[in-house]
Amino acid sequence: MADQDALRRMLDEALRRFNTPDFIPHDPIRIPHRFTQLQDREIMAFWTATLAWGNRKSIINSAEKLVQLMDGAPYDFILNHEEKDRQRFLEFKHRTFQATDTLYFLEFFQNHYRQHHSLEDAFVSHLKPGEVHVENAIAGFHQTFFDHPYAPGRTRKHVATPDRGSTCKRINMFLRWMVRRDEAGVDFGDWQRLRPSQLLIPLDVHVEKVARKLGLLTRTQVDWKAVLELTENLRAFDPEDPVKYDFALFGMGVLKS
Repeated sequence: MADQDALRRMLDEALRRFNTPDFIPHDPIRIPHRFTQLQDREIMAFWTATLAWGNRKSIINSAEKLVQLMDGAPYDFILNHEEKDRQRFLEFKHRTFQATDTLYFLEFFQNHYRQHHSLEDAFVSHLKPGEVHVENAIAGFHQTFFDHPYAPGRTRKHVATPDRGSTCKRINMFLRWMVRRDEAGVDFGDWQRLRPSQLLIPLDVHVEKVARKLGLLTRTQVDWKAVLELTENLRAFDPEDPVKYDFALFGMGVLKS
């Protein structure tokens, strides 16, 4: 690994460059930023993050289509729609995310929000006091999400779990959006029961490439253990908010401006 002080300065400078409101309009996070109500944000943040593979314009367009299909009011639609209202979603697809997956997401959301105030409940209920990071929260959420007699097997590939060794990139990104908070205002910081110190890095190909170049990631396989290694190395620079450096690594890998 490069000299720690020099590396910290490099990462902090990149963080200042990329963690700004200018990041929002060109990133999928712009979709939940359209809303002020917690549940609207949660629904669209989770669904947008789930669709976050491919180019960013395509992701944004697909997420905007979902907003339109829910009449511009995701939470109200989720709570109050009837079976017949789901027909309009039969033509929705994003890459391999198909109608079966869409209909199950609607089913899960409606069941959950008719019993709980926030999607945060489905994560924190699986964490014990004092847990260092969110591994068990993510694994438990996966179990909760598919705890339905008619949960389609094909939808499981769209909601990752560390139990399968996945990097869980999209779930970790969603959690970053909902938990982190700072003056830049890109992430929402709406959730209070999970702490930024517990978050894990959303490890995509761009973050991986830069992290390897900087000596922050040495594990050969790109899997859950790689996520833990990289996050642990980032904790050396900020133990209370290690995942803030996602902006730095992603920015150096993709934006480079």
